[in-house]
Amino acid sequence: MSSLLDRRHAPPAADAPPLPPRRRTRVLALPEARWALAALVLFLLALPVHLLGGPAWLWGTLYACAYAAGGWEPGREGCKALRRGTLDVDLLMVVAALGAAALGQVLDGALLIVIFATSGALEALATARTADSVRGLLDLAPATATRLLPDGTEESVTAERLAVGDLILVRPGERVGADGRVVAGTGDVDQAAITGEPLPVAKGPGDEVFAGTVNGTGALRVRVERDPSDSVIARIVEMTEAASRTKAAAQLFIEKIEQRYSIGMVIATLAVFAVPLLLGDTPRSALPRAMTFMIVASPCAVVLSTMPPLLSAIANAGRHGVLAKSAVAMERFARADIVALDKTGTLTEGTPRVTDVRPSAPGDGAQDALLALAAAAEHPSEHPLARAVTAAARERNLHIAPADAFSATPGRGVTATVDGHTVLVGSPAHLLDGPGHAPHRAVVAELEATGRTAVVVLRDGVPVGVLGVADRPRPGAAATVAALARLTGRVPVLLTGDNERAARHLAARVGITDVRAGLLPEDKATVVRGWEAEGLRVLVVGDGVNDAPALAAAHSGIAMGRAGSDLALETADAVVVRDELAAVPSVVRLSRAAHRLVVQNLVVAGAFITALVAWDLIGTLPLPLGVAGHEGSTVVVGLNGLRLLREAAWPRPAEDTA
Repeated sequence: MSSLLDRRHAPPAADAPPLPPRRRTRVLALPEARWALAALVLFLLALPVHLLGGPAWLWGTLYACAYAAGGWEPGREGCKALRRGTLDVDLLMVVAALGAAALGQVLDGALLIVIFATSGALEALATARTADSVRGLLDLAPATATRLLPDGTEESVTAERLAVGDLILVRPGERVGADGRVVAGTGDVDQAAITGEPLPVAKGPGDEVFAGTVNGTGALRVRVERDPSDSVIARIVEMTEAASRTKAAAQLFIEKIEQRYSIGMVIATLAVFAVPLLLGDTPRSALPRAMTFMIVASPCAVVLSTMPPLLSAIANAGRHGVLAKSAVAMERFARADIVALDKTGTLTEGTPRVTDVRPSAPGDGAQDALLALAAAAEHPSEHPLARAVTAAARERNLHIAPADAFSATPGRGVTATVDGHTVLVGSPAHLLDGPGHAPHRAVVAELEATGRTAVVVLRDGVPVGVLGVADRPRPGAAATVAALARLTGRVPVLLTGDNERAARHLAARVGITDVRAGLLPEDKATVVRGWEAEGLRVLVVGDGVNDAPALAAAHSGIAMGRAGSDLALETADAVVVRDELAAVPSVVRLSRAAHRLVVQNLVVAGAFITALVAWDLIGTLPLPLGVAGHEGSTVVVGLNGLRLLREAAWPRPAEDTA
């Protein structure tokens, strides 16, 4: 998505609609910012009147209005929390300001209110800007679309009114109104916002197009296949916003102890006030020290330490096509000790091609007959190998007979009834496990020795031939493997249901030495659970139904989004929408950067609290300085967490030098 948002690709045609500006919340659109500004203006008006000896009624009124403007909202929320039985730190800050005013330190109390309100406004602005970077993706989808009616006429409708089955016209330079499939016309579509591809992609009948992508040349007629609310862009926003509403383990722990800490802080404040009185101090001297203590000991900066870095990381990853489903998931990626990679569709492009057709009984038309039979059985399947067989049959213009009683067993193959015959297409390890198959096993061994995947075809229980299928490694696969090895200290492991020879052939090309081949889905999950039992935190990267059990069993999981099965996408903790394998080490690095910022924030917050509390107890900490130190640490921690929103924070994938 960043390539479109940052305008790094070639601009659209001159008559193309301009790209929408990125959403950016105006500061004064936030009520927190407006109230903070009002409090600041009133404080600045009162300050010179007060310092120059002006009328007390004037500066007193202005200060009172500043108190009200900056403190009414946190005071109200604090009272609501108190009615629910929880003690809110915001309420303590308002009480501290009112206490300072009661002691005659009206200026100090007003300063506390202004700084506190400004800090709250900055936090609200940071949250809004994080949300802007995600919701702004919705602006890529056009507001209107041209719908074609059954009588051939056109009507312009809002994109929200489009329904599944509608036919829309996309002219050159226009953005596609909804996810769908081309039924007529050809064009070059810039879909960098969805897939990350730097160049426009040729689209013709049968090709899928996405809402928000730009049609460069040629008019397209597109049949809508998804409701606009369920488009890829809408799902990106929905998933990322849902992730932003979750809380990381560190944040949950902090919130768990926050109440106990706040109650303890109130008790300690009373002690700081009472003990000096018992030792002969005066209330006018003891109370300011106690109020200052309550302010500087408040855990505002600690509470703000964890979520801004993780939410910023989620938003940044979302802009680059990686959807982390929760703050917990983003936190987990940083802890991965070992990475397990699937083969087909993950390390490889997932678009294998049939390279060999070996019928059992050679003869005229035998190859076509074998390929047509296999394609008929595989046609209903979504597996990449099934699509390869079907595509090969279509390239030869073969008739694909309809299939009945179709069923698929992940890791084994498919079964269907074709022209009254029971046809099985699948793994040689499971279909050639009986005696009398020596010739076919020899063909399988020959194909596997050259790195091909062998697919056996049975008709009524009798082998009728073997197909050889080959896939290519993804660009950058070797660099990704090397990057993951550097990050975790262990070379990734290949988990695949494919044959040993084909798996090792690919592994050698990408730099993997540990290969677990011939695995059924439950076998993959067993391997992962074994590592977890040894204390290793496993990150699984996969795309298919057969990867779902391993994704569920792992400490964390990432699914390749473009060709990934619905089950894998649902099970994984993150989805790589653009299907870029290089994004996997990038998101792990980003997660680790977020973890480092969380640690930095906690150290900064703890250091400020410790230093200010010690100063107040041992020496004499002026209230304004305590307020500035407390609120300053909160602002520093919040802004530090937002550093991951920057474009430069996204780790650039290493160039594939293999």
